[in-house]
Amino acid sequence: MAKEKKSTIDVMGTAVTVLSQRDEDYISLTDMLKAKDGDFFISDWLRNRNTVEFLGIWERVHNPNFNYGEFAIIKSQAGLNSYKISVKEWVAKTHAIGLRATTGRYGGTYAHKDIAFEFGMWVSPEFKIYLIKEFQRLKEDESQRLSLAWNLNRTLSKLNYRIHTDAIKSHLIPAAVTPSQAAIIYANEADMLNVALFGQTAKQWRDANPEIEGNMRDYATIEQLLVLANIEGMNAELIHMKLSQGDRLMRLNAIAIRQMQVLTAAPALKQLKK
Repeated sequence: MAKEKKSTIDVMGTAVTVLSQRDEDYISLTDMLKAKDGDFFISDWLRNRNTVEFLGIWERVHNPNFNYGEFAIIKSQAGLNSYKISVKEWVAKTHAIGLRATTGRYGGTYAHKDIAFEFGMWVSPEFKIYLIKEFQRLKEDESQRLSLAWNLNRTLSKLNYRIHTDAIKSHLIPAAVTPSQAAIIYANEADMLNVALFGQTAKQWRDANPEIEGNMRDYATIEQLLVLANIEGMNAELIHMKLSQGDRLMRLNAIAIRQMQVLTAAPALKQLKK
């Protein structure tokens, strides 16, 4: 399971925590509540009938395991002066995934961003607008940093590929072959690197992803592009050493596995992605 990443945004002077995991973002309602005037609790918002109806619709769209029976009971009681429910009770009874109450380092009540934006309206309309604005800015900053790192590694990979093709031209392509014959050898060596790193040839990837434009390297992670740049340079040296393609594949595959294990656990690279 991927580790959650913690970020903080400033919304009208209130520090609000955002926890991100893969493509899902959860925002701290506990932090947001600090911006609301008066003594209020998240359970006050949760008892509201409009809130319950909104949460039920969200869960219906996103959660196939939502307990509609328990939801119907809660909905029938929502809004009554005598009725109150906590986030933990809501989650336990309905198996909801949009809200969650956590303990520990990042303890508090968190909501999926869709729900958090609605909660922001309960704090105040102005707060909701600035919450969305600051959250979008956070995501744009993250995207720009990731894109910069990805493009840098793509460029390194292309430069190493030039070293790689020069080694092929010097040692693997006989004299007087046609350009089309030479292209076959270049493609064969490129696919050897694909197998060493990605475990499949370019054709195998295209056959498995017919609806996607581009090639597997266009969809590679930062770590994969960095390793690809490394093994391209190493393959050039192994070609100069006159090793067979089979021997080179075995060596480069072992190197790729080892480097991917190191990079995916590297604190510096994780920091670059933040």
